Amino acid sequence: MDLSAYFERIGFVGPAHADLATLRAVHRAHALAVPFENFDVQFGRPPSRSIGAIVEKLVTRRRGGWCYENNGLLASALDAIGFRVRRLAAGVARASMGDGAVGNHLTLLVDLGGEVFLCDAGFGNGLIEPVPLQDGRFKVGPFDCRIDSLGGGWRRFTNGDGPSESFDFSPYVSDDALLEERCAFLARDPSSPFVQNAVVQRWREDAHLSLRGRRFVRHAADGVSSRLIDDAADYGETLRREFALDLPEAGGLWDRIVTRDVQRFGVSAADSERG
Repeated sequence: MDLSAYFERIGFVGPAHADLATLRAVHRAHALAVPFENFDVQFGRPPSRSIGAIVEKLVTRRRGGWCYENNGLLASALDAIGFRVRRLAAGVARASMGDGAVGNHLTLLVDLGGEVFLCDAGFGNGLIEPVPLQDGRFKVGPFDCRIDSLGGGWRRFTNGDGPSESFDFSPYVSDDALLEERCAFLARDPSSPFVQNAVVQRWREDAHLSLRGRRFVRHAADGVSSRLIDDAADYGETLRREFALDLPEAGGLWDRIVTRDVQRFGVSAADSERG
């Protein structure tokens, strides 16, 4: 793990010690610099969980990644700094899917001498900074979030009203083989939402940005704004301008993206724009 290259990638400047100030600064810098995106899955190139492949993609080529990559990179950087990091097999939508969801998300706990923090730069609209591992409500940018105890050591992080806007985790569930199996399934299986949908998200200092299919959405303290992407050229320009992703090959996904929107919403692109 080349910390100097990683720090340059995320824009972190200053001494790095295994303390709360560094943890907050590194986590925040990572969340602001590295987007969540699943384009390799869309291109039919299943992402690797090896740290070498993740560094080459997210640091050297300045791409984004999904939870296994973003949190995998963050965890390795925190390890190198000297933090005590636990990689957990969490479950997005476990609220509705049950234990079959466990392993579809990688999240992190960091122990600072007895005080434990939840860290997660890979949930899309999750955390900007680490939060103490305790029940309660808190703000993350424009979003109202909370952590709730579920019993049996499980807790639930929630950001929003739907089950897919939460993930469950337990400090006792850190099954690397399960994470590997679920990562491979989500990258290849036709039923996987990551195979079906192109998704990009990122944090900015004053807002959260998301691009799901053709819909670009900006959440900020002053409200929510959205627009539909016009065509493949607009799609590529939006990726460059809003998400700092230079991916000319993403234009080749355009027909699939439009078809998927019609399947999901039952309207044509023109009708969706008028609606």
